[in-house]
Amino acid sequence: MNIPAQQQAVLRIAARRAWLSCLLLAACLGAILLAARWAGALDTERYREILPTLWTLGLDAWPPDFQRLPSWGKPLMDTLSMSVAGTAGGILAALPLGALAARNLAPAPVRQSVMLLLNSIRSIPSLLWGILFVAAVGFGPLPGVLALACHSTGMLGKFFAEIFEHVDRAPVDALRSQGVPVLGVLRFGVLPQVLPRLVDVALYRWEHNIRAATTLGAIGAGGLGLEIITAFHLFEYREALALIAVLLVLVSLVNLLGAQIRRRFLDSTTA
Repeated sequence: MNIPAQQQAVLRIAARRAWLSCLLLAACLGAILLAARWAGALDTERYREILPTLWTLGLDAWPPDFQRLPSWGKPLMDTLSMSVAGTAGGILAALPLGALAARNLAPAPVRQSVMLLLNSIRSIPSLLWGILFVAAVGFGPLPGVLALACHSTGMLGKFFAEIFEHVDRAPVDALRSQGVPVLGVLRFGVLPQVLPRLVDVALYRWEHNIRAATTLGAIGAGGLGLEIITAFHLFEYREALALIAVLLVLVSLVNLLGAQIRRRFLDSTTA
């Protein structure tokens, strides 16, 4: 059976693409295995004592000790305030930077410069930002707020830029044709379209910063993280488990609050 030349060309292209896909998949699997071996994840000897050790640690930590629960109010508020203030600072900085990094809102030289700035900011982990700010302003929640704000700026700026790039061009072009300045275009032509997604991303970042604020306690930013690290250092495993339980309750409440805000905000925008 003779196959037309056009169909033969299509089949050859499809076969070439399938072969390239297989090569790409094999390369990805090879890279994963190489990374796992380099990190020691394939060393079965190191897994032998995991379950017995965890079981012993669990027995030492049970039941959780809540005797010092009244004294954990301030660390709890420190962690919560760090997450709220750090997220708010990141949002305020990421909104204009995200707009300047969007392809449809800023010229190429400005966009590329802002994207380079955002990439540089988020490439530094929040823990390292915390170490820098502890050295700069001392111990306490303040370096945690600054660290979370910096890292949130880099992450939210990238997400906000991608959201801004998907706006409908018609209202933006109409406002520009009437001579409306850039801030007016953003206020009346862009934000009404993207506000629900901006709120969703900002809430997700707040939920993330609750957990990040806990880790910052390990380097002197205070909060529940410092209490947990101190309990482990003193071998007070029962108290450490109680603190972890308090942290889980806090994270769960924040997640529920974020879900309620998303639902109510979505209902108000679609009404």
